[in-house]
Amino acid sequence: MAHALNPTQVALLHGVDLVASPWKNGGGVTREIAVGPEGAALDTFVWRVSVADVAQPGPFSRFAGIDRTLVLLAGAGMLLDDAEGHTHALTQPLDIARFTGEAWIDARLVDGATRDFNLMVRRGAATGDVEVWRGATEHTLTADVVLLFCAAGRAEIMLDGHAPFHLADNDTLRIDAPHAMACRMKCADAGAVLATGVRYA
Repeated sequence: MAHALNPTQVALLHGVDLVASPWKNGGGVTREIAVGPEGAALDTFVWRVSVADVAQPGPFSRFAGIDRTLVLLAGAGMLLDDAEGHTHALTQPLDIARFTGEAWIDARLVDGATRDFNLMVRRGAATGDVEVWRGATEHTLTADVVLLFCAAGRAEIMLDGHAPFHLADNDTLRIDAPHAMACRMKCADAGAVLATGVRYA
């Protein structure tokens, strides 16, 4: 695809610059980290990565044709009940839940407000995955778009041909078209990075 022919681009997105958008139902706020295509709305994006602060229990908004991945960042967590009687438990830091956007999901807060990381991908147009990286690790970046989100502590990211990138909590390193780029990461102590890969169909 044309996406794979683009030159590699790297951008550091600072968490302090993210803009909070209140939900229509008043249950929380969302801070968009990145979206593809750039500037796409909720009904036109191919993929979207954001951080949400959930202040109240209640049903999730439904997004037909979207595959969703949620990762607990802070707070005591949530229990996500679906219409089939299954419960996705997000009760430990960096617990992951995956479900379809059209699914009926009702969220119960375990003990007060929570913060979560949210990947949404339009089914048929792209696929996406999220991994938790800790400690000192080496990886090969092969997705069309890679987003390295510092979920806890601080991280140092080293990419071939670039000076080291230093990520604080809630910072994201976005790499477009990495073409099998080598990546080395170091997180101190309890630090962790959420590595999101998006591949276009």
